Amino acid sequence: MEPDPAVHMSQLLERYPPLSPVAPDLNAAFACMATAIERGRTLFVCGNGGSAADAEHMVGELGKVFLVPRTLQEDERRKLVELGDDGRYLADRLVPGFRAIALTGHPALATALANDVGADIVFAQQLQVLGSPGDVLIALSTSGNARNVILATLVARTKGIRVVGLTGQDGGRLRQTADVCICVPERATYRVQEYHLPVYHALCAMLETRFFGGAVTVR
Repeated sequence: MEPDPAVHMSQLLERYPPLSPVAPDLNAAFACMATAIERGRTLFVCGNGGSAADAEHMVGELGKVFLVPRTLQEDERRKLVELGDDGRYLADRLVPGFRAIALTGHPALATALANDVGADIVFAQQLQVLGSPGDVLIALSTSGNARNVILATLVARTKGIRVVGLTGQDGGRLRQTADVCICVPERATYRVQEYHLPVYHALCAMLETRFFGGAVTVR
């Protein structure tokens, strides 16, 4: 029987029953991200402070093995092996992953924009340059009102980029500017972030199972 991504949703809700009301939105977010991946598009992630760390964390999970062991396609391995010892080294260690970029990780650009134009457009400018129709922006804001995040969602709208929001119970402006908004049932910043971690871990696990299948190895 094929591995079912829904297993990760069930496990998430067993561990965190208060998240049950957001299950439909989480499934919609998964479908949105999976469609982008199927079409060879890019996932962008942004947020501030702790949410910036979460953006980097999420991209880290998407870019390597998370729970499911995987290897390169045989033709990719062969081309590397033909390059000699270093190629064999890479062939034994590289794995396929998802094309994901954290918009929080470009300090030269971010500081130049902050100094010369305005710090609040840092995510919007990057999305304007890097984004294309069919991509997805995962926008994290515990209040739903972070201005630089909201501005990025507006750019996404003009470029045909779908927006998945992760926010708190009130939703803020992000509830209106996102195509799908996962509003976890907390208001205090740190408690919202405590829910965001298992939510995006579940999304990563669901995507990994959908595209790489196989037996899950819990580490």
